[in-house]
Amino acid sequence: MLTISVVTLFPELFTAPFATSILGRAAAAGLVRFRVVQLRDYTHDKHHTVDDYPYGGGAGMVLKPEPFFEAVDDLRVGPPIVLLSARGRRFTHDDAVRFAVAKELTLLCGHYKDVDQRVADGLGAEELSIGDFVLSGGEPAALCVIDAVVRLLPGALGDHESAATDSHYDGLLAPPSYTRPPSYRGMDVPAVLLGGDHEKIAEWRAREAERLTRERRPDLWNRQATEERG
Repeated sequence: MLTISVVTLFPELFTAPFATSILGRAAAAGLVRFRVVQLRDYTHDKHHTVDDYPYGGGAGMVLKPEPFFEAVDDLRVGPPIVLLSARGRRFTHDDAVRFAVAKELTLLCGHYKDVDQRVADGLGAEELSIGDFVLSGGEPAALCVIDAVVRLLPGALGDHESAATDSHYDGLLAPPSYTRPPSYRGMDVPAVLLGGDHEKIAEWRAREAERLTRERRPDLWNRQATEERG
């Protein structure tokens, strides 16, 4: 079983997602265990202070190191430990696979202007970002990471093929999908998908995956080509 621990100022943001859809079913099936801890529980003043002004001046408040260190000590977890940060390396499908085969994963959610750098340095935390934008806190990013990881656990989805045909699984974007009706508002489903020839359907999907990857994510396409050249 994978144990996912989340350290956050807002535990209530995780209550519904962890009980819903794939995450909820995976937890009920014993594939994953969620632990959510309140960062303020690891403060020692009457105001439960978790932030302070940054050294060197500047706008905004910075989350203090002590509560994070004490929370991780109390959880008794080892790597991987992840600090969600706009300064971090981009989270990828490969990271999701790596976390999915681990026994535990700990996510630290920042808030306010920043988190004291000693949190990442002292805890050996990976700083990861889900994109080139800034969120109000690490909680939405943590949920994205958790969802990407849990759906890869064996048994979390109805069948393995569902994940194996997703975008990024093999380095490409997924081809378009269609369902009933075959024609809607003048838009028709590609004829090849209606013909029942599975070999031609597979060829069409492969071509479309390559086309979309070239057009929309040339970075992925170039990396795929480089890996194939080996």
